[in-house]
Amino acid sequence: MKEILDASKEKMSKSVAVYQNEMTSLRAGRANPRLLDRIMVDYYGTPTPLPQIGNINVPEARMIVIKPWEKKMISAIEKAIQKSDLGLNPTNDGEVVRLVFPDLNEERRKELTKMARKSAEGAKVAVRSIRRDAVEQIKKLKKDSLITEDEQRKAEDDAQKITDKAIKDIDGICAAKEKEIMEV
Repeated sequence: MKEILDASKEKMSKSVAVYQNEMTSLRAGRANPRLLDRIMVDYYGTPTPLPQIGNINVPEARMIVIKPWEKKMISAIEKAIQKSDLGLNPTNDGEVVRLVFPDLNEERRKELTKMARKSAEGAKVAVRSIRRDAVEQIKKLKKDSLITEDEQRKAEDDAQKITDKAIKDIDGICAAKEKEIMEV
């Protein structure tokens, strides 16, 4: 029974971590190099993650500078960024690629907040699904007479407590991201 709860706790922690990672890649007006992690650049015919092609720095709050290891990759990096869903317009000076993050307007801020909430709801659904699976396993143990009714009730309560904590963590991450997005 402890194994069931431990496995559920671990799965829920992973769901929270995935959501947290998702929120770091949600653009909030500030330059965050993690936004570039998903961008794939055509590196001699092979799609390669942008961070593996050059050095990425954040010299100012709203600017990212990418210095490729090879200067001839500048145009490929620009194309990959333009094709991405970031909505940024890269500029280059022959040495580096610069990404300037414009201020977010009110409409875009609300849209990003909505995306954060929708993603939070998806993470909560995943956590509840994990709890449901754990409770089903616990009920099966009771049905097979491997545990008593009191043990079943306690295990189900423990599963609920683990779930409540994971959902509270998700809500906290979402609230922090919303605050960051709405900051002018």
